[in-house]
Amino acid sequence: MGSRRFPDAVLAALLGRLSIAVAAGVDIRRAWASESLRVPRDCRAGMQAIGVGLQAGEPLDAALARATGAFPPIVVGMIRAGERTGRLAEVLRDTASTVERSIRTRRDLRRSLVGPAISIAVAVLAVAVIVLASGGTGGGGPDLLGLGLAGPRGLATVLVAVAAIVVAAAVACRTLARDWHRGGPSRLVIARLPVIGAAVRAGEAASWCRAASLAAHAGLGPGEMVVLASSAAPGLAIERGRLEARLRQGDDLGAALASQAPLPRDVVEAVAVGEATGTTAETLDRVADLLDDHSRRGFAAAAAVAGGIAWMGAACLAGLIAYRVVAGYSGIILKEIGPP
Repeated sequence: MGSRRFPDAVLAALLGRLSIAVAAGVDIRRAWASESLRVPRDCRAGMQAIGVGLQAGEPLDAALARATGAFPPIVVGMIRAGERTGRLAEVLRDTASTVERSIRTRRDLRRSLVGPAISIAVAVLAVAVIVLASGGTGGGGPDLLGLGLAGPRGLATVLVAVAAIVVAAAVACRTLARDWHRGGPSRLVIARLPVIGAAVRAGEAASWCRAASLAAHAGLGPGEMVVLASSAAPGLAIERGRLEARLRQGDDLGAALASQAPLPRDVVEAVAVGEATGTTAETLDRVADLLDDHSRRGFAAAAAVAGGIAWMGAACLAGLIAYRVVAGYSGIILKEIGPP
C-alpha cells in the first residue's frame, strides 16, 4: 500500500515519542496505536496500515513495508538495525535527533536565502511598475523600455514570463536532482559549476556522513553502514561486496573507502581518523556539520549573486528609461528651437 511521505517534523516527533515509550518498557504495538491518534489526519492511513502488521505479530521493520513510501529508506534501515541489535529505543532516539538536525539545517539554509530572494522579488516588482507606468492606465503612453512592453498588456506579458521561468526552474531542479542521485550526466555538469557545484557536493557528502554516523553509533558493521549511508546519498553509493572484499584482504575501513571513487577525500580521512581513535560516529558527525555549513554558505552565495544580477538588471533598465526620457525631451526641445 503506497502512503504519503511523512513530513520530517512529524517523523522526528513520532520517532522521539516512540523511543521514550520503548525505553520505558511500553509494548511497541500499544505505543504505535497511541501514536496513530496523534499524527496529522493525512498520515493516519499509513500509521494504521503499519499497526495492522504489528498486531499480526510482525516486527516493526517488516510492518513498515505495509506503508511503502511513508518512511525514508534510512529510517527503515535504522529501525531494522535497532530491532536486530536490541537497541530499538536508542536507535529511535538517535534517528529522531538526526531528522531534527536535518530540519534545522534546511531552516538555516532558507533563512540565508531570504535576503537574495527579496532582492530578486523587488527587482521584478520594479520592472513590473516600470512596464505598467510606461503605457499609462490605457496602454497608450510611450514605450519607455523600447521592448513593446507597456501598460496592462505589457505587465501581463511580464508576469506570465516570470511565472513560466519559475515553473521551468522548479521542474528543471527536480529533474536534475533525480538524475544527480542516479549518477546521470547531470553530475558531470553540476559538479563543475562554480559555487553551486561545490555546495551540492558538500550537501550530498553531509547526508552520507550523517547516515554513516547514525549507523556507526548503532553498532552496525562497515558493510551495513555503507548500505544505509548509500540510501541517504544515492549519488555516493558504495557497493557493499567490494568494500567487504577489501576489508577481508586486510585493508582498514579508511583504505577500503578510499578505493571507492564516489567519496570525497575529507570524508575518507574522517573515517580513517575515527576508526583509529574509536570515535567513528562522532568524527563523521562533526564532518557532517562542517559540510552542511559549507553547503549552506555556497547556496547563499549563489543566491546573493542571482540577487545582485537582478538588481543590476533593474538598474540597467532604469538607466535605459532615463536615457530614453532625456532623448525624447531633447528631441522635442530641438524641434521647437528649430535649425540655427
